This record gives sequence, structure tokens and C-alpha cells, in this order.
Amino acid sequence: MAEEYKQKLLDLLVATAKQNASDLHIGVGRRPTLRIDGTLVPLQKEPLVTPEIAEALISELMTPDQKETFAKDRQIDFAYNLEDKARFRVNVYSQRGYYAASLRLIPSRIRSIEELTLPSILHDFTNLSQGFVLLVGPAGHGKSTTLAALLDEVNHKRTDHIITIEDPIEYLFMQDRCLISQKEVGNDISSFRSGLRTVLRQDPDVIMIGEMRDPMSISTAMTAAETGHLVFSTLHTNSASQTVDRIIDSFPPEQQGQVISQLAATLVAIVSERLIPRLSGGRVPAVEIMIVNPAIRNLIRERKVYQIDLVIETSLQEGMITLNRSLVNLIKNKEISLETAEVYSLNPAELRILLERT
Repeated sequence: MAEEYKQKLLDLLVATAKQNASDLHIGVGRRPTLRIDGTLVPLQKEPLVTPEIAEALISELMTPDQKETFAKDRQIDFAYNLEDKARFRVNVYSQRGYYAASLRLIPSRIRSIEELTLPSILHDFTNLSQGFVLLVGPAGHGKSTTLAALLDEVNHKRTDHIITIEDPIEYLFMQDRCLISQKEVGNDISSFRSGLRTVLRQDPDVIMIGEMRDPMSISTAMTAAETGHLVFSTLHTNSASQTVDRIIDSFPPEQQGQVISQLAATLVAIVSERLIPRLSGGRVPAVEIMIVNPAIRNLIRERKVYQIDLVIETSLQEGMITLNRSLVNLIKNKEISLETAEVYSLNPAELRILLERT
């Protein structure tokens, strides 16, 4: 019976890769479901998942140690390799007392900035010797993929030591000109906290923090950027201005003055990304890019974050772009529809006005 479930799991993972899905969901009471171009698609030929099937399939994904962790915490994150053909980021969790899992397919090849159809200004961030660069946006909208493209470009054109701290490791980097140390929580380090505490002792030039989860990780990132390192990280926020607010507000009031000074001094850029369904199929990125210039530094120091959007809108010549302008460009190029753009816009009324003016 175990062999039967092992084969069924293999079939589902192969189907995920073959259909170019981003995710596979396994949960009781529904058929295994793929996310293709942002839309959930149940596998109609598969039977409804029973509690027994869910537990058997998901158990095949986990090592004995991972099963032990899941039994204790009722959730676990890890990476799973499919016979060196595909790699998945896995979250196993409990829902209504039953096993459930979400598996994100990680492409085996790291794509370039051009292949991802991202703005060429992103190349500039890979030339920096120090500073703090943030990739933000909702889950599943390309942050990790963009981050991998940036790091891989550094890997191919510089001779630096890159250290990543991830939970779990997603993209696997093949060392080229750089020395790359990828650290995974649970395998290489006991926790994000312990990894961050020691990273500066390991002679890094470039540091990638998979996700800033708490004030400690944010503080470490800013300190590293302040002391001559190039730091990349991600945050689940919707825009550049919201990101600045979130960082400041994550600290208690008595620490916010110092955080504001550090952030104004170290922040180089924030890229906010959305993957929008294309008219021709697939998804295309829409981005907001904020590059920190003297005006934005002053707004951060004076806590006038609400004025940042205006600076971005009026600084096109510096490589900045608002999300709405990016969406308008995609509409004009017949990549996406107005209706779809309005769903992803943070200000649909402004989007329509901008579209009429251009």
C-alpha cells in the first residue's frame, strides 16, 4: 500500500511540473488541486481525498524527523526534491484535525531579469557594494524568483561571498564567480534568530534573508547594510510606503527614532511585485519601484511616508515607477485587460484617470 501512495504522490508532482502549475494543494474533501496562472484547477480525474489518503500521501513527503516536528507543532515547512528533476517548497499543516499540504514548485533553472520581463533598472541593484534592497508583495507573486535572479546575476559578475538564510532553501545556486553559502533553518542553523546572529562573523559581502519575520531580523538586516554589506530580503507588504511604515511600526515607540535613522541611511530600493494573468496565457509582472533618493530619505526621517507615492510618480527619469503606471503600460501593450488591472490596482480610480491621460 505504501508503494501505491508513493507512486500516486509521484504522479501528482509530475503533473504539477508538466502542467506548469505554481502550486499543488492536497486536502481532505476535495480533489488534488493545481494553481495554474493564478487560478485553482482541481484534477478532475483524481478521486476526492479522504483523511487516510491525505495522511498517506503527505507522510511520503516527510522524513521521520519532519514527521516528529509536525506531530508536535501541527505545521512544518521544508523543501522536497523529486528525483533531482523538480524541487518543491512544502508547507504541511493541520485543518479540522486532518493532514493538508501546499507545495510550491520551484523552477530548476534560475531565470534572468530579462527572462522574467522585469525592468532593466533592477540590474543596477546587483552592482551595489552595500545597502538594503527589499522585494515585497503578496505571497505567490514572484518575490523569491526575482530575488534569485538578482543573486544569480551577482554570482555571475562579482567575486563575493554570498550567504543566504532561508526556511526552507528554495532555489539552489550553482557557484560561479562567487562563493555561496546557503543556510537552511532546521538543517544548517537551529533558527532564523541564531543564523542572523552569527552571519556577520562569516565574512559575507552579500546577505540574503529569505523573509524578514520580526524586529530582530529587520534590525540585523539594517545593521548589516550599515556596516558595508549588500542585503536583500522580502516582506509581505503591498507597496513601498506601506513597507516603510511596517518596518517602523514593528518596533516599540522608544526604538522607532533609531530605526527611522537606520532605515533612511541604509535603504536603497523597494520593489513591489504582482503577477498578473496575461491575455495570451501565463502571467506577467507589474511592479512598483522606489529608489531611495534624498527626497525619500527626508520623508522617511520626517515620518512623512504618505508623500512617498508622489515622489515615485514624479521620478520616472530616475527609474522609479508606480504600480498603476506599470499596469497602464501593460494595458497599452495589450498584455493585460483593464478589468484585470483594476483587480490588482491599489487605486483603481487613479488607474483609470492615468489610462485616459496616456
